[in-house]
Parts: sequence; C-alpha cells; structure tokens
Amino acid sequence: MIWLLLAQAAPVTPDPVVEAVAAMTLEEKAAQLQSTAPAAPEAGLPAYDWWNEGLHGLARNGPATVFPQAIALAATWDADLLRRVGDVVSTEARARFNARPAGSDRRIYEGLTIWSPNINIFRDPRWGRGQETYGEDPYLSGSLAVGFIRGLQGPDPRAPKVIATPKHLAVHSGPEAGRDGFDVDPSPRDLEATYLPAFRMAITEGKARSVMCAYNAVHGVPVCALPSLMVERVRRDWGFQGFSVSDCDAVANIHLFHHYRLGGAAASAAALTGGTDLNCGSAYGALPTAVRQGLLREAEVDGALVRVLSARRDLGIAFGAHSPWSAIRPEEVATPGHRAVALEAARKSIVLLRNEHGLLPLDPRTRLAVIGANADDLGVLQGNYHGTAADPVTPLAGLRQRFASVSYAQGSILAEGAPVVMPGTALRDLHAEYQVDGKTVLARTEPRIDLDLNRAAPGPGVPVTGWRGRWTGRFAPPGPGRYRLVLDQAQCWKDCTLHDTATLALGGRVLHAGALPKGRVELTIDSDGSPQPIALELDHRSEDESIRLLWLPPAEPLLAEAVGAARAAEVAVVVVGLSPDLEGEALQVQVPGFVGGDRTDIGLPQPQARLVEAIRATGKPMVLVLASGSAVSVDPSQADAILALWYPGEAGGTALADTLAGANNPSGRLPVTFYRSTGDLPAFIDYGMKERTYRYFTGQPLWGFGHGLSYTRFHYSGAAARAGKAGEPVTVTVRVANTGSRPGEEVVQAYVVPPAEDEAPTMTDPVLQRQLAGFARVSLAPGMGRTVSLAIDPRGLSSVARDGTRRVLPGKYRVWIGGGQPGDGPGQWVEAILSGSARELPK
Repeated sequence: MIWLLLAQAAPVTPDPVVEAVAAMTLEEKAAQLQSTAPAAPEAGLPAYDWWNEGLHGLARNGPATVFPQAIALAATWDADLLRRVGDVVSTEARARFNARPAGSDRRIYEGLTIWSPNINIFRDPRWGRGQETYGEDPYLSGSLAVGFIRGLQGPDPRAPKVIATPKHLAVHSGPEAGRDGFDVDPSPRDLEATYLPAFRMAITEGKARSVMCAYNAVHGVPVCALPSLMVERVRRDWGFQGFSVSDCDAVANIHLFHHYRLGGAAASAAALTGGTDLNCGSAYGALPTAVRQGLLREAEVDGALVRVLSARRDLGIAFGAHSPWSAIRPEEVATPGHRAVALEAARKSIVLLRNEHGLLPLDPRTRLAVIGANADDLGVLQGNYHGTAADPVTPLAGLRQRFASVSYAQGSILAEGAPVVMPGTALRDLHAEYQVDGKTVLARTEPRIDLDLNRAAPGPGVPVTGWRGRWTGRFAPPGPGRYRLVLDQAQCWKDCTLHDTATLALGGRVLHAGALPKGRVELTIDSDGSPQPIALELDHRSEDESIRLLWLPPAEPLLAEAVGAARAAEVAVVVVGLSPDLEGEALQVQVPGFVGGDRTDIGLPQPQARLVEAIRATGKPMVLVLASGSAVSVDPSQADAILALWYPGEAGGTALADTLAGANNPSGRLPVTFYRSTGDLPAFIDYGMKERTYRYFTGQPLWGFGHGLSYTRFHYSGAAARAGKAGEPVTVTVRVANTGSRPGEEVVQAYVVPPAEDEAPTMTDPVLQRQLAGFARVSLAPGMGRTVSLAIDPRGLSSVARDGTRRVLPGKYRVWIGGGQPGDGPGQWVEAILSGSARELPK
C-alpha cells in the first residue's frame, strides 16, 4: 500500500515531443509536417529535410559505397547479405551526419530518414523502375526487405541507427507516364496475395519505423488518402506505430491529377485523415486553412506531428536526445570493409544463365575482345538512386586487370537515337587538368569523359565545386561519316541558383561555348575519319551533378571495328543490355523500344541485336553479358555462355572478371522471369496477375524465376516433410551434396503447391502454379554434403480466396525442394498432409 502511494505521488516526466507540439502555432505545426522542415529554435529543432535515399548505398550526397542495384541484390537470394548491406548504408549515413554538430541544419540527402527499400512487386519487365525492387515474388521481396531494414535500423528499436521507409504502398509498378494520377483496380485476391505481403513482412517482421504511400489511387481513392489501407490495414491490422510519408508531391496530386478533392486544403485534409503523417512537398502548408474550414481537427494534426517528431527524438537528433550511433566517425565511408561487402554482393548477384560445352570459366591467358557500350560506362555500374563510387571498376577495366590480353570495341549504341558515352577508342590520349583559382591541383589521364560530380570532387586535391576542368586529346572516329556529339549533364534541381558552363572545341573550331540548357547540348559534325584535336572545358561553379561526353556515331564503322576485334581474339565478351539513360524514373526519353523510362519491347534493342549477330558470324566463342535493371529477351543460341550482370555497383567489373576466370563460382538466381517476347505479357496497364510472374504464368519462359547455373554440380536426396494440422508450420528437409570438382554455393528453394480452392476459377482469375515458401544459401566444398531444413510458415502454405481471405486448407500439399523451380535443375518433390479444418489467417 505504501509502495502504491509512493508510485502515485511520483512525478510524471513530461514528454518533450508533446510539450513542443503543444507550444507550436498551427502554422508551425504544418511547416514541420513538410519534408523540408524549417528550424524551430524555441522547440529545439534545427532545420531538417526528411528526404534521404539509400536504395543500394547512401545516395546523392557524395562518395559512398555503391552496391549492386536492388534487383541485383535480390539476385543474391541472401537476406543476411542484405542485412549487412543495410548496415553499411546506415553507418555511412551516420558518418556523414556526424561530420557536423548534431544541432546543425540538414538539407536534402543529409538526414537519417532513409526512403528505402522499394518493395513494389516487379510485375512487368517493361517498368523502368523495376530495377529498384527485389523482383516479382512477394516472399522473396519481403524476406530481403526484412534483412535490409534490420541492417538499416540496427538492433535496438528504441535507438534506431537510421529509419527505414519501405515504399511505395501499394499496387504501384508503372507505367511511369501518368503515374501521378492513375487508378488501379486490383482484385481482393491479387491485393492480398501479391501486392501487400512484402509490406506486411517489412512492418511486422522488419519493424520498419516509417512507410511511404504511393502516387496512384486504388479503387478511385488516392493511396495517400486511403484510410482502409493506411489506417485500418497498416496501423490496426499490422500494428504499425511509426510515421507515414507521402511520395513526393503525392498530396498535391490528390487534387491536381486525381481530382479527388477540389483544392489544396481539402487534399491535405484528406491525406492527413487518410493516414499520411508527413508530406514530401509543400502541400501541407494548407493544413491551417483545412482546420479553419472544419475539414479536420487540430488534434489530428497534433497526432501526426507527435509521430513525426518522435522519430527525430529516437534518432537522437532533437530535444537534447543522444544516440549511441553518434560515435560513428565521419571517415567511416567507403572503407575497405564496406567495399569488400560491395564486391561480395556483386559476385553473388551474377547469374549464369547458359554455359554450353563448359566454355566458362576461361583461362586468364585467353585473348579477349571486349565489345559493347555497356562494357565501359559508369552509369551502368551505378544504376539509379546511387551515391558516387570512389573507385568504380567497369567490366572493361576489371577484365583488363584479370586477363593478359584484352582489346576493346564499342560495336554499337544501345538503342536507335540514344547516345552513349564516347569510348576511349575514339577519345585517345585524354589528358585532364583541374584548376582552382588558375592553379592546377590535379593532372592525370582519363579513359573517357564520364564523371559523377554529385556532391563529390573528381579527384584528390580538387574541391567539390569551384574548379575548372580541361580535357584534351584526339578525336579518332572509327571511320568517315556524320557524328553527333552530346555534352550531357545531370543538373541540380533543388535550391539551384547557378549552373555550369562548358566549351567544346574540335580541330581548333569552337562547337559550343556557354551554358548547357536543360543539361544537354547536341552538335553534329561530318568527319572524314581522320583524327582531330579535341578539347572540353568545364567551369564547375554549381552543384550540377555530372559531366559526360556522349556520341551517336554511324553504325557501320563502329560495327566493323567490333568484328575486327572479335576475329583477332580467341573469345568475344559482348556486354549488352540497357542503361539508366533508357530505363528509370520518369525519364525524358522516347526512342524505339523505350518511352518515359519504361520499355515498349523487352527484346534486345535492334542496334545491339545486330551487333550480336555480327560477332556470332565470326565463329568465335562468345560470352554474352546482360547489363540491365530488368529482364532482356535474347536468343540463347546466339551465345555459348550468357550471364546476367545487372547494374552491379562499384565492384561490378572485378566481380565479372573473377567470375569469367573462375575465381568466383556464380551463385546468383533470377528474382524475375525472363519471358521470350513482349507478346507473352498482358497489357502493361493491367494490374491483374493472370499470366504474370512465375506464380501465374502458364507459358514457357526463356529462363524462369529462381534459375541460375554453377561451375559445379549439386545433388538432392532424402527429401522429407514433417506436418501437422492446418495452420501449423511444415518443416522440409533435404540432403544437398556438391558432386562437382569446384567449391560452390547452392540456393535451395522450396515451392509449395497448395490444395485446390473450393471455388471454380473465372476467366479473369489468376491460377496459382506454385509459390516460393522458403530458401537458403548453402556453401559446399567438392564432395561435401549438408542436410538443409526449411521451416515453411502458415502464410507460405496458405491460399487466397477470391474475396481476399487468406486460409490454410487441410489436405495434400506438394512441395518441391531444389536448385530452382520444378524442371529447372536438381531437386525432389515431397508431400505434406495437413489435417483438421481450414484455418483463416489474419490480414
């Protein structure tokens, strides 16, 4: 009784967040609920921009460890590796943050709220942003997201290292054109079976502290104003207690593009009451008007603001709070240990698709002809949403380091009308000088003009901005003809008051001098094929983010150069595919096969297809390397060996060379289906899952989800299943042995075929073929074996009815456990009988 009285008398410690919110005016509250939040000194809040990116490395804030693009990370099928990648990203974010006092103002890309990962389902290979995702399967996507989120946020939920923001909830995967206002009408089954599971895992298992809502509407209601999803499902059913944020300008889109409300105040009220706490953009500036018009209560604004500011408190960056992560040193960026993880990820992400007659691996003494525009392009390493790699290794550079004899020819452009980086074969003896105040601070040779300057210096001794660069060399075209030269620059777009100027001269004649309107200037020249001196000067006074010299050469001389190189070599390594200039977010590109960042055709673009045919006609053995962010359809008979390299990050060239030389045994597996042709796909705008992804596709793919070869062989035996009642887990075990002559890693995959539902499918219903329910990586030396056990939880066994109800049915379950899907590599079927009655699972 005495204890109870003392407890009742104990003072209650006031919550500084609640106190700060109570002291603010309505206008101040609204300002703090926008992504670029101003300083509020009386509340102890420095200015803070909530927008930061870390998709596959800390992005857009200078040098950082650049990991393989997200789709490549998915090809590792390694959730623990994703955790370690996330840990590196958060360490580097803290290192950058800790370089300045904790109370400093923070601008865009300097904060600790990371708007990653992107876990939308890559339902259609035409979507340009699919490269940012973990592929087409909900279970694989969710499993990798959980690992990445745990790596980002760290082990203590009370003191997150950074805050992760899985995005874009939900049903959002293209097309890019019209994304600001399109409406999706998924069936209840598709919503529950495909579009929501990865987000559920990210929140319930990964414990993500934030989530981002998408641009699109679902059944006529913009997602950022959809309480049935953002409040009832996410907060009530999944127990989410963090804060939600809109995709950028999505709140304004509610009235500007969706026309769901008629003005900014009504749109902001709909978003906040619909479950969106923080607005990326400035639309929430209308919240005070919305309150005064009676569209929402100030208490609702307070609730959102408490959730938002609690995140800053828990990060230790406001209200006098302290974080144990403040001990991370500013120099802990791009360390040898971090770069080792990037190399490991690049090696594990490479998928060996074909290896006829055991062409690979190659002897390092083999004379190689390396061919293709993607063999020597910085952007193809980095993908999109990237940082600046400190020491990137392109495929050409990596192969030159590993193999004794390597020649290079670009061979073709990527797509008709799309310029590519001018290669070193045409830009010879390139010398670069960097000056500050008229004094040279760095001079060196460079292979091409292809620099990422996003808050990054081009080299040691050069400041981030405030320098002049001069590149001189010889323009040596492969033959006579008309050439288009392109000065290209990614210009800063937020808070920019100044842009760079450039001067390009060829043969002593100035072709361009001055600004680069919208970041690009195209120039046409006629050449007789003879070399001419070339010079480019750049006055880098702004925060413009890159400088590249691109070209569009005539096709025939370029092709002839590549054929000659192949004939003089023993093996041709042809690096083809796509690039972030062709596929990506809302791009301003419209050339054959591509529009607005998406694709209209999944085949290899015609210029590259012609190149592959010409090299094949030489009769030389050919290794085809696909560098892309999505599936590219090719004719397998055109090459002896084919690998998927993806956009492999800073160490991509080293990883490729290690793999071709046999120092790395490829172990990646496809996270997406490679279809044979665009005709295999439903309409791009159709979000129904019928005939989409391996789970519902009834045709014959080029290569299936989960496919990947090895330089060794694996054998499966003794598969068994232990099962009980419906609603209980099933454990599947199998013995896996390495029966080949090389050490290797196998990805053991378990696919479930549930009993048939008790409702007959309609013409529009997708028919489930099988579903991934477990996987594990196993490293085995030659002659060694291991028993692998996979626990399949009830959700992995469940079926989703037409009304969206998820149930585990009693009856016979067939489980395939092997190195790929049934029929693709070794494995065994096993049966599991679940007894009892059907068990409904929570949403």
